[in-house]
Amino acid sequence: MLIQLARTYLAPYKLALTVVVLLQFVGTLGALYLPKLNADIIDKGVITGDTGYIVRTGAVMLVVALVQVVCSVGAVWFGARSAMGFGRDVRAAIFHRVGSFSQREVQDFGAPSLITRETNDVQQVQMLVLMSCTLMVMAPIMMVGGIVMAMHVDVGLSWLIVVTVPVLAGAMGLIITRMVPSFRMMQTRIDEVNRLLREQISGVRVVRAFVREERETERFAEANQELTDVATRAGRYLAAMFPTVMLVANIASVAVLWFGGHRVDSGAMQVGALTAYLAYLMQIVMAVMMGTFMMMMLPRAAVCADRVQEVLDTETSVPSPADPVTDLPLRGTLELDGVELTYPGADEPVLREVTFRAEPGQTVAVIGSTGAGKSTLVNLVPRLFDVTGGQLRVGGVDVRRLAPERLWSVIGLVPQRAYLFSGTVRSNLLHGKPDATEDELWAALEIAQAADFVREMAGGSGGLDAVIAQGGTNVSGGQRQRLAIARAVVKQPDIYLFDDSFSALDLATDARLRAALRPVTRDATVLIVAQRVSTIRDADLILVLEDGAIIGRGTHHELLETSATYREIVASQLSAEEAA
Repeated sequence: MLIQLARTYLAPYKLALTVVVLLQFVGTLGALYLPKLNADIIDKGVITGDTGYIVRTGAVMLVVALVQVVCSVGAVWFGARSAMGFGRDVRAAIFHRVGSFSQREVQDFGAPSLITRETNDVQQVQMLVLMSCTLMVMAPIMMVGGIVMAMHVDVGLSWLIVVTVPVLAGAMGLIITRMVPSFRMMQTRIDEVNRLLREQISGVRVVRAFVREERETERFAEANQELTDVATRAGRYLAAMFPTVMLVANIASVAVLWFGGHRVDSGAMQVGALTAYLAYLMQIVMAVMMGTFMMMMLPRAAVCADRVQEVLDTETSVPSPADPVTDLPLRGTLELDGVELTYPGADEPVLREVTFRAEPGQTVAVIGSTGAGKSTLVNLVPRLFDVTGGQLRVGGVDVRRLAPERLWSVIGLVPQRAYLFSGTVRSNLLHGKPDATEDELWAALEIAQAADFVREMAGGSGGLDAVIAQGGTNVSGGQRQRLAIARAVVKQPDIYLFDDSFSALDLATDARLRAALRPVTRDATVLIVAQRVSTIRDADLILVLEDGAIIGRGTHHELLETSATYREIVASQLSAEEAA
């Protein structure tokens, strides 16, 4: 997966990466050439006392060092730009892919995991790309070049390289194979910590209301400790890598000095050559250390790449049509014909044989017990899920054939959980209609019974520019619902979908809001899911849903005569309706 991800998203940076390789090659050649020049200075200049040779060769060394520095800086610059561009492109790809997911895929991955994959996982892979540009390219060139140059200096000591390199590689391989499972587990533990933290921040009021701070602290401490244990285990292996490399390197250096000293004493080797050989051995060891550093990053980056690629390879269960339809011959009509929905792996369908038709100017209400499938039915219209049986038509066209943008343009959805984005009242309402005028925004607020509290927000300094916190946490549940309704009203869609959107309103506000909505929705189709009979009693058609099937349909008065389930619901709310 790591190779596939790199091949796909580094393709636009082939030229920059080629420049990196060339610069690293030239810079590494310069680093390999310097010990030879140093050896020549010792053997041909210092020992013979030729000051002129020392100056001339020293000047060459300065030029070579300058070229090496320029190449290294250039390689890092191009490598960093390529790595940062790679990270940007991968994050953008994940964002767009998640944006195409249906509710099913989002639930399968979970929001905390998707956030971790978008941020931490991409960062790990991005860092590997950056290090590859600066270290991985240099390491093999330096290792091969160091071995060649060392053997050129003195073949008699080559057995030390033959022993040192395999020992280092074997030790590193043993440590790395033990690190991989720990890194894989670490990403899962990060997901869990993110999930708990997000859950506890979102539900802090519930935690305090039920005095569960101690228990939630324990839960977080357990998850945090599990992450700490895994990270510590991986850290122990990491901590063992550099001492292992240095131990082998120092033993090899002592061996070079010991056996090389005997060769110098016997006249088989010069002092400068011994110095150069020791420098080349250190370069080889440094190459191994750079490779080791890359190997430390590789297991975790590979795990992260698998998780990133898993998101990118996941196809949405609500794909866009190959030949999308944009024309709606029957404006505003909503028709369900034998609709069925079964989740993957489920034994029973959530919805079955749901059939009804709604025309512009008509209000259809859906009522039923908890878990009857009411919200699922509403979610089928904007294709948050796709039907697994039957047909769902909007404007006379099956929604699976409609261009998604065209479908969404005719729908105004007020979800069961009213969500507001961080920003202002204005910016939230403009989600419904980006070019809406200020008069249109205030008109929508008046209809939604939200104008009064918007004017009073923030201690009297409210209005359309009053601040809204993320999720709308700085306003009450009823205020969130009214702002969400206003957002849908601003859009002026052909079809309104109200998914239990009046549940947080008192009966009086509910009645005023519905009365204000009637003129606005006169030419639109309205589908309402509600728990309160008072909210839907004036609907043109009421559907009673139970276990995913319609068991009653008609007006309020017709259902009182024909549906026992509806009569039970009415009887349970009778006093509330009388109070209204």
